[in-house]
Amino acid sequence: MTEYRADLQPRPKPMRLLLADDQTLVRQGLMRLLSLAQDVELLAEAADGEEALALIRTLHPDIVLLDVRMPRLGGLDVLRTLRAEGNTVAVVLLSTFGDEATALSGLRLGAPFLLKDVDFEVLLQTLRAATNGELVIHSMISRSLHPTTSVSSSTTLTPREQEVLRLMAGGYSNKQIALALGLQEGTIKNHVSSILLKLEVHDRIRAVLSALDLGLL
Repeated sequence: MTEYRADLQPRPKPMRLLLADDQTLVRQGLMRLLSLAQDVELLAEAADGEEALALIRTLHPDIVLLDVRMPRLGGLDVLRTLRAEGNTVAVVLLSTFGDEATALSGLRLGAPFLLKDVDFEVLLQTLRAATNGELVIHSMISRSLHPTTSVSSSTTLTPREQEVLRLMAGGYSNKQIALALGLQEGTIKNHVSSILLKLEVHDRIRAVLSALDLGLL
């Protein structure tokens, strides 16, 4: 007689991943590593941006890992095209170089930016977070983009501003933050404005990066 444990829970569905990188050895190496993760299902690989776009439109992956620099269409161009089409698939950008403009552009479109020498476990954690709708900004990227900050280390935020900032770092909109905290959207806009003023920045992404530099996140 076979005995079954009643408390066994079904495994969550693995994230269906598409990888695009024009360097064959890098691409194949990543595919082999990712195949070892139990919560990753490898859908396909692409050698350039146009191939990646075609596969994304056909296969509808949960997460896309895009090399920034590829022939015909780079990773950032692929990301812009997807968002222009209304495609909200989770994307993580991967690059050999820490380029500020690229990183900020990707973050504004909801895609975290990683360097290719990142620890594999960090890569997995970022993929999982992105699949769950979380926008992760790694401190190593923050340091490479902002090695120094003019904002005083004694900058303080109210407890409510800290809550709002944490949700901003998760990529949530003002409306989503309002729903999460049970507040009016106008109230959240006021909190965001106060956060930007205190951190001496002009947009949400730089606010999060500055907060990381100051240890507020």
